[in-house]
Amino acid sequence: MGLFSKDIQTMDDLYLHTLEDIYYAEQQIEKELPKMIDKASSSALKEAFKHHLEETKGHLERLEKVFELLDEKPQGAQCPAIDGIIKESEQISKEIGDENVLDAALAAAAQAVEHYEMTRYGTLIAWSQEMGRTECADILKQTLAEEEAADKKLTQIAEKRLNAA
Repeated sequence: MGLFSKDIQTMDDLYLHTLEDIYYAEQQIEKELPKMIDKASSSALKEAFKHHLEETKGHLERLEKVFELLDEKPQGAQCPAIDGIIKESEQISKEIGDENVLDAALAAAAQAVEHYEMTRYGTLIAWSQEMGRTECADILKQTLAEEEAADKKLTQIAEKRLNAA
């Protein structure tokens, strides 16, 4: 089936694959955020990244709870989308010498990640509700709210500090 590591025949298969996709994405984000913290020069941006790193650890724990509710082992399915966003961010950041421009690029890359996560969590919530998995939906809603808040915080930082610089 091309992009998918295994055949997807049912909504349950698709649901599980999407859950594995976002689990992998969160794992990659957890690995990448410390690098972004090191590259950022803006204290507000560093703090936002540090805060989101802690939230990301909670996102992984919540996803593990959802896997548990489904009697599934938590595992990731490689996600070319998040890999591409991270790769692009790394390539661009290597090309930028000005720290103010780098901060703006890092914030933009982080927002691209947030938007991807919001689409995945929104989809999983809708499917959870359709499939009668209300407990899963409730858990996923907590994470979606944090992702939306992180996106808003990055917008505020960019509008007040980074874009002007």
